[in-house]
Amino acid sequence: MNKYDRARGVELFEEVYAGDVQVPAGAAGPFVDFMLETLFGTLWADETLSIRDRRLLLIGAITALGDPVTLQIQLRAALKRGELRVDQLDALAMFLTQYVGYPRGSQLFRIVTELKAA
Repeated sequence: MNKYDRARGVELFEEVYAGDVQVPAGAAGPFVDFMLETLFGTLWADETLSIRDRRLLLIGAITALGDPVTLQIQLRAALKRGELRVDQLDALAMFLTQYVGYPRGSQLFRIVTELKAA
């Protein structure tokens, strides 16, 4: 019996990304297996924090790291799942900018502007 629940990990992965990011098909190897079993099958499955709570924490961390690709994926998924509304995006960008600085905050603002225009 496996210690981790890969099937639950796949389920949570698909839920978190609302179908926008695909689980790698076939035998993707130990990296993907570990991610699905532990990150999604254990951490995201823990009901102590909601998916929205985790997403907001993740958006803050990703903004601070300056990763615009992952930030766009997370913001799009948050909108698609109803965790954030379009009218909340500017407030999110303004708030986080005060903590991460204007260079990284401007990346967030650019992504927010693109998402609102879509």
